[in-house]
Amino acid sequence: MKYVTEFRSSDLAKGLLERIHATSRRRIRLMEFCGGHTVTVFRYGIRKVLPDSIEMVSGPGCPVCVTANSDLDRAIALARLPRVTIATFGDMFKVPGSRGSLQEAHAEGADVRMVYSPLDALRISRENRDRMVIFLGIGFETTAPTVAASVLQAEQEGLENYFVLSMHKICPPALRALADSGEVRLNGLICPGHVSAITGSQAWVPFAKDYGLPCVVSGFEPLDVLQTVWMLVKQIEEGRSEAEIAYRRGVTFEGNTHARRVMAEVFETCEADWRGFGKIPGSGLKLSARFERFDAQEVFDVDPGPAVESVGCQCGAVLRGVVSPPECPLFRKMCTPEDPVGPCMVSSEGSCSTWYQFGGDLES
Repeated sequence: MKYVTEFRSSDLAKGLLERIHATSRRRIRLMEFCGGHTVTVFRYGIRKVLPDSIEMVSGPGCPVCVTANSDLDRAIALARLPRVTIATFGDMFKVPGSRGSLQEAHAEGADVRMVYSPLDALRISRENRDRMVIFLGIGFETTAPTVAASVLQAEQEGLENYFVLSMHKICPPALRALADSGEVRLNGLICPGHVSAITGSQAWVPFAKDYGLPCVVSGFEPLDVLQTVWMLVKQIEEGRSEAEIAYRRGVTFEGNTHARRVMAEVFETCEADWRGFGKIPGSGLKLSARFERFDAQEVFDVDPGPAVESVGCQCGAVLRGVVSPPECPLFRKMCTPEDPVGPCMVSSEGSCSTWYQFGGDLES
């Protein structure tokens, strides 16, 4: 298959659905970890065509959504320093922290710029040597290698005004925390495709072995997701627990070893604060001692104040799969994409934003 339309073929979808309906004999709950998969599931109405016995639950795979208020508050405090420019992906602009957002800081005069790549932030640094340019490192294993590469490039060029505030997180420790909590009973896991392109499907083998949890790496087209659901149902019905790949055009067992080497050269693992989970050991990435001079958290002394959560916001519970967005009392009332209370309504991959756009009252 070379063309995207082939991954949206109604005939192929019908065949996969027939297999799923014929194979599924018990009630099962599948979690799609990645927010990109949640968007696909809702945009193409996949929940509506699956057997009633199959329940789909969204997980914590939105890096903007899981960023804790303490980290957001630090970024906003840095933005308000003199001669500081914040470079960030667009999703971060409207995410509310404890006392405002980067968008509000920008409106008050802070220099906050939207970029599409760390390379944009490097360019801003070269063109504005009189300013301290801080790139907000947001994302999982997918984006961390590019940020690591930007630090290596800054070192090579001798840039003294380029910094990174690393809020990067890695996925397996969070999934392990979710599995260990016992809050949500899962029968299978739809593993993130973009993350797995870096980590390889090998990252999910321990979940299949240690938790008896069938795992399948999925792509992001509707047929990808249906193929993944069928492979999971097949594993469950056959009593198997393996880490398989339904996205072989993008993922291998080994993953991208070069990208991981770059990450390991620049970053080291650390404890990270996840919204809805708290602090998870070994789930974050910070700049190693060699690159400490590029670490905004070490270089700039700011006191963002105590982190405060929005009253009534259920983003944390949504990210853990404990509740669905319509169960939050603020959903569609006080919290909308135009005036979001929590980050799950801001990010394009946030569960609340996806339910708002594609789920509506039909899914609640």
